[in-house]
Amino acid sequence: MKKDLTLVVLAAGMGSRFGGLKQIEPVGPNGEFIIDYSIKDAILAGFNKVVFIIKEENYEIFKNTIGKHIEDKIIVEYAFQKNDNVPKSIKIPEERVKPLGTAHALYSAKDLVHENFAIINADDFYGRDGYLEAAKFLNNCEDDEYGMVGYEVEKTMSENGAVKRGIVVSENGYLTSLIESSVEKVNDEIIVSPLNGDKPYAISPDTLVSMNLFCLTPKIFTYLENSIEEFFKDKDLQDVEWLLPNVVFESAKVNGKQVKVLKTKSRHYGITYKEDLDSLKKGINSEILKGVYNRDLWG
Repeated sequence: MKKDLTLVVLAAGMGSRFGGLKQIEPVGPNGEFIIDYSIKDAILAGFNKVVFIIKEENYEIFKNTIGKHIEDKIIVEYAFQKNDNVPKSIKIPEERVKPLGTAHALYSAKDLVHENFAIINADDFYGRDGYLEAAKFLNNCEDDEYGMVGYEVEKTMSENGAVKRGIVVSENGYLTSLIESSVEKVNDEIIVSPLNGDKPYAISPDTLVSMNLFCLTPKIFTYLENSIEEFFKDKDLQDVEWLLPNVVFESAKVNGKQVKVLKTKSRHYGITYKEDLDSLKKGINSEILKGVYNRDLWG
């Protein structure tokens, strides 16, 4: 039986390397945004609500651009990621501007998400099959089971330089670790440079990587509320970030479960560099020519 499913969209990042609010950069032939294609794919996969996690100061621009496109097609809600949205025992410095991390972003949406959900980055193009795999899992999982959609690394690369990717290490179809790495094509080889300082190595084009498309249940909010104080305790509160992949791992362990790796053949496009915009537009146009999307997406 199909369930109510929510798409949670991480959109509070600053987009510093791209040089602006890249979530509202037009990429489609009629001014569509990246997130328009994500929402379209999610609706077709069976999602019926979207929660945007944004900075409060960006609310009006989000509502009047992205929101205007989709409010008559899916339930839309907004959560604000604020650095003061923490228990009173945590004293975040007033001068800190940088958000507290992706796990804290999800914590900010705890009062709005009551159903199984997938979580994505607003500035990534995930492809329709990624959402179909996510929905299939979320419609059939137990309330303490989590999943992660893995992408073939070659289908996530940038032509304009290195990108950060979580290299998937799995056993029997379940995630054992993510090796956060810088990934770049060098002389026709895909070279991984782990961010922990380990020696670089080559990987095959079909190696799976995480693009932060996680499939979760409301159970994770219990873990977030129970662990937030312990995480920030005795940390450098000027710089520390509470990260979602770590929380997904830890919460699954608490549940006595593992994170299932869900494979997709979709092509992923991101905008790490401003020059990536052209590749993304060409990719979307290719999907339009194949009949995946209408030229006028919402027409």
